[in-house]
Amino acid sequence: MTIIAIGGSVSRETSQEGLLGTWLAEAARGDAGACYDLGVAFSAGSNGAPCDLIEAHMWFNIAAARGHEDAASCRADVSDEMTAREIAEAQRRARQWLAEGRLRAA
Repeated sequence: MTIIAIGGSVSRETSQEGLLGTWLAEAARGDAGACYDLGVAFSAGSNGAPCDLIEAHMWFNIAAARGHEDAASCRADVSDEMTAREIAEAQRRARQWLAEGRLRAA
């Protein structure tokens, strides 16, 4: 466990939560590998992430769009466990996340 001082108060953060935060920051900078790692974490409910197939699909979709070679097959595997409505929601979230990233970069 890591203890971090923030603005005079102390926050406790597990290494798993820190890892998710690191991946999120790297994904925001365009790192396809970090997007893939987030997809794996959400698909398995590991590294401090809850098991959430919509989030997993979203991250695999973003990783595939950024050129990660294994992400598309992982996205297909996850989608086998999802309804059409869940897949549509994951795709909507991925488009929204990518659009917000372009707005932040501009």
